[in-house]
Amino acid sequence: MKIDTLQRLLQRAKDFPFAGLRLVDRGEHETFLSWAAIAEQSALVAGGLAGLGVRPGERVALIYPTSPEFFFAFFGTLFAGAVPVPLYPPVRLGRLAEYHARTVAMLRSAGVRLLLAEGRVRALLGETLAMTRLPLGGLTLAELPQDAQLVSDGAPSDLALVQFSSGTTVEPKPVALSQRAVLAQVEALNALWPAQDQAGDPAAITGASWLPLYHDMGLIGCVFPALERPSVLTLVPPEAFVARPALWLRALGRHRATISPAPNFAYALATERIRDEEMAGIDLSAWRLALCGAETVVPDVLRAFAARFARWGFRAAALTPVYGLSEAALAVTFANLEQPFVSLHIERAALVERGEVRPVSAPPEGTGDGVGKAIEIASVGKPLAGFRLELRDDRGMPVPEDRIGRLFVAGPSLMRGYLDQPAATATALLDGWLDTGDLGFLHAGELFLTGRAKEILLVRGRNYAPADLELAVAELADVRRGCVAAASHLPAGRETEAVVLFVEHRKSVPPERLERLRARAREAVLARVGLAVDRVEILAPGTLPRTSSGKIRRGEAMKRYLAGTLTPPVAVGPLRLATALFRSRIAHWRLGREKR
Repeated sequence: MKIDTLQRLLQRAKDFPFAGLRLVDRGEHETFLSWAAIAEQSALVAGGLAGLGVRPGERVALIYPTSPEFFFAFFGTLFAGAVPVPLYPPVRLGRLAEYHARTVAMLRSAGVRLLLAEGRVRALLGETLAMTRLPLGGLTLAELPQDAQLVSDGAPSDLALVQFSSGTTVEPKPVALSQRAVLAQVEALNALWPAQDQAGDPAAITGASWLPLYHDMGLIGCVFPALERPSVLTLVPPEAFVARPALWLRALGRHRATISPAPNFAYALATERIRDEEMAGIDLSAWRLALCGAETVVPDVLRAFAARFARWGFRAAALTPVYGLSEAALAVTFANLEQPFVSLHIERAALVERGEVRPVSAPPEGTGDGVGKAIEIASVGKPLAGFRLELRDDRGMPVPEDRIGRLFVAGPSLMRGYLDQPAATATALLDGWLDTGDLGFLHAGELFLTGRAKEILLVRGRNYAPADLELAVAELADVRRGCVAAASHLPAGRETEAVVLFVEHRKSVPPERLERLRARAREAVLARVGLAVDRVEILAPGTLPRTSSGKIRRGEAMKRYLAGTLTPPVAVGPLRLATALFRSRIAHWRLGREKR
């Protein structure tokens, strides 16, 4: 019988005792969690949910760090016939008010009936729960009834989960993904990897990830393929990676993992922050697929990473740009897995003025020739099996190769729609095609992305990609890594848009250097892009608003800037944290009194 639901995959994986999850903490202590153990604990959670009154089809929100409890809650919800809704925990304590507001909006839009959370997380969620007043409230797994087990296999047409879109340009939307769509995505991914290693050992095809479990790249792209194989996946908590990037590569080398994905910023952070002594004894030669997606792929960043870690056995050919989105249950295209990534240098003026792609010769390395005249873009490859791509113009007509168009995709893992949002669904899904909102072009059958349609800067009749401006200043001294945003608005009385560049400075930069940074940022954009920005705003670290997956929300930054509310997060010390916990405890207490 075909394994056609995640529940059945987990039941089958119980027969593979070597397979499961290896959880690594900040101190590099490891805990192995077999799929069999996850299945047993999940059945207990499912029984508890049923005993509490959760019914099939109802939504249960999950707010957990990377931990065993996340998996017990996720699969327990599925075993109960309900629908898990993974949400991000409060990691930016200086933005708690913002976190409460966004979480409340997501809980309401997903129609959540119950919230399950890790104990320390739940302690901070009193105000969120008070604002939403969920029918079954917010509980930890220990507070569920513990008197029965339940295992529901589900059906391919059931929802596997509700995942929120990134919310880069608009508020996050609840993406409804069926079991059939998720399994189609997982099977397409696993078909890309070899069935076994060169020695013929299927167990040696393993993964490692630090990506959050509430994000499709971490959950659908890493956990579910390891379950479907079944194999071993090593997990490092995302907050541990950010604090110490070496944990990622050390885990990869220690367990000779073959597959690991990450966004562009992670490769840059690893290149910059990992010290040689942290790599002592580490061998990266088994890492065959270093996938790069979820944000703009910067060729210079990938080349720097490959050069930096070549001495520890890393192969440049392992770097593989990819493209996907929540509404497609993750991946849509993959670059060639056996060759170094491909990039194109194209004439900037033709691209900006007419949307035409004119390849030019790459400038000699290290000369700087061509800066401002050409732009380099990495290919994100060709469609996965079963997927189709189409680039369309403003009238909805297909455009030929080497012309900029709006990207539409069709394939087996597209979302059912935005949950309970028929109007938004009708706008995004058109005759079996998904309007991604991304702009790009095809060249020699491969996809190249140029930006988001809603974020393109239109200045005096020319289109500029925000990322192009941001990259111009990203490497300047005193600029915080990955913390630059370009956006535009139309001031009163002007006929053309004004471009504002938001730049976060590194910690402890002397005030006298900040004004110089402003001038250097202007000069860098003018030299690279040929555009004189109207303003450069130098911001304190942590000021720019971000999505749950860490992407900068350019439009929201401009909105707050114009409203005068683009402010840094408050400093979080013991007193402020204690105050937040006290406020949360009061909210929990009041909710408890109301129920009595």
